[in-house]
Amino acid sequence: MWDNQTIMMIVEGTGATLYMTLVSTLIAYALGLPLGIVLVVTAPGGLKPNKIVFKILDVVVNIVRSIPFLILLMLIIPFTRFIVGKSYGATATIVPLAIAAAPFVARLVESSLLEVDHGVIEAAQSMGADNWTIIWKVLVAEARTSLIVGATISLGTILGYSAMAGVVGGGLGDIAIRYGYHRYQADIMIVTVVLLVALVQILQMIGTRLSRKLDRRITR
Repeated sequence: MWDNQTIMMIVEGTGATLYMTLVSTLIAYALGLPLGIVLVVTAPGGLKPNKIVFKILDVVVNIVRSIPFLILLMLIIPFTRFIVGKSYGATATIVPLAIAAAPFVARLVESSLLEVDHGVIEAAQSMGADNWTIIWKVLVAEARTSLIVGATISLGTILGYSAMAGVVGGGLGDIAIRYGYHRYQADIMIVTVVLLVALVQILQMIGTRLSRKLDRRITR
């Protein structure tokens, strides 16, 4: 049962899962980070309140977050095929993963930035800092520890999504479905679950250590 071909399949599936998770997270942050910043800036009491922009973005984020991932995966198959030329496999899975994760990331970013002490923002404004400077050198800089913790949470969430995305192929989720579910090979199912748990723990450990290292509140 556990010949070289099976072992290589598991290794390749693990690599595909990491590939989908890391690339999807990068794209999700490319979309979600500015979206979260805009939500904070345009919110009532923000640096530049804009009720219309805030309301539109708030509703869009809530709607996308409300759609179950598997349903979203199926809904955007035409879009996925348009972007990558196919709707099956690890690369194709990145599209729905990133779209599903971007609103989640935006909310995490929004929450992190809202934790920044308003007094620090007022101090920067009193010194003549413009909004762009305040956003990047005050809000983002002060919230960096929380942002890293949020990124760690996002990685774990997207990794879980990638396992569900096994229905369209790619990664450990695909192996678990094809062999563990359809072929009743419980040993392969158990191995894929253990590997997924291990990956989450490793990513969590890396993120926690990095956030602790950058946290100025922790005395050394």
